[in-house]
Amino acid sequence: MALASYEELRKVDVSEYVEKRDNADYLNWAKVVELLHNNGAEKVYFEPVVNERTGSSLYMTEQTFTDKNGIENRVYETAVKIVIDDLEFIQRGPVMNGSNPVKNNSMTQQRLWNCQTRLFVKGVAIRTGLGFNLWLKEEQKDEKDNWEEDLKKHNIFKIQERMQQLVSSKMRQGISLEKIAINLGITEEELKNYFTYFKILDRLEKRIGEMKE
Repeated sequence: MALASYEELRKVDVSEYVEKRDNADYLNWAKVVELLHNNGAEKVYFEPVVNERTGSSLYMTEQTFTDKNGIENRVYETAVKIVIDDLEFIQRGPVMNGSNPVKNNSMTQQRLWNCQTRLFVKGVAIRTGLGFNLWLKEEQKDEKDNWEEDLKKHNIFKIQERMQQLVSSKMRQGISLEKIAINLGITEEELKNYFTYFKILDRLEKRIGEMKE
């Protein structure tokens, strides 16, 4: 009996086995092994890939960086070798605590193991289709969250500041404000007026936000 096709395994509903861990959906690795066997696999296992330089399954960058709290950290990764019958591959990824990277002061053997089991589940999903929809949902959520976070960081007055710095830089190069306006196809007065729009938009945003039904 051969392992079911990618299309067939992607249709397997794994939602009833999903749990929440560290604010993320978690599919138990042992259940994935069982589901693969139930769908035709004869041999399924995974094992951590050992870093030959250190003898550990933890990989880390040589360069350190310091966060806003003055805590020194590195970038940590790990990898697992996954075997499903004749299929054999390596799945690598960062050591995470939910959606956050694990730092020096919070690294534990348990978190490393949790990451390795998650890499197994993800690697299986990518290569076989089993549980792939779970990861697709997570990736789409991450993209949406990142977009919303970036949007909140775009302060309108930061844009105004960049524009003012750009104009000032051109003027230091000997290009007058009048010349800048002419090159833009507008009058000098119109150019100055553009910088008042930032305050207008800021007030408009606040008024809309305060609006009641």
